[in-house]
Amino acid sequence: MSDATPNVHYSSGRTIYIRHSVKADQRNRYETWLRQIINAAAEFPGHQGVHIVRPATGEHTFEISVRFSSRSEAEAWLDSDIRKELISEIRTALESQEQVEIKTGIDFWFTPPASAARQPTRWKQWMLTTAVIWPLTMVVPAVYRPVFDSIPVLGTWGVQHGIVAATIVGLVVYLIMPRLVRLLAGWLFR
Repeated sequence: MSDATPNVHYSSGRTIYIRHSVKADQRNRYETWLRQIINAAAEFPGHQGVHIVRPATGEHTFEISVRFSSRSEAEAWLDSDIRKELISEIRTALESQEQVEIKTGIDFWFTPPASAARQPTRWKQWMLTTAVIWPLTMVVPAVYRPVFDSIPVLGTWGVQHGIVAATIVGLVVYLIMPRLVRLLAGWLFR
């Protein structure tokens, strides 16, 4: 493997998606190292959490998503000296160079849970996204109605729509879709 920085696909986003293919006899070493790098990432500004998908029996690829509150904070972690140092320590335990991407929103929701998995069909993405957003477009405005009625400036046309839209997007991106995609992965990625 080369010492070059891995190719990184930058899109507007805040989740770093990493794949490491680990040599079978290096798994215990890798697990110890993984705890170290997770703790190091957690110390960086904007860090919002980590999700690890460990390989199935007989497989060797770990998939790690590290969330940051902004693209610049994600890039700061990727370019940090501590990360570079930790990557150089584990490089010999990897079968190939790590794969790193920054993703966001709907692209990340529908990233297959395993490297060899297919991308879900567009109609399934459409159906799931609609099933999540449609009820929220009815419930969220109703929940805010008393606030809009009691604070007239928030109830003005445009302002209330912005508040409702921001709430729906926040719920979908951070709370609902990540859990729902994991729950329905068997159907979605079939």
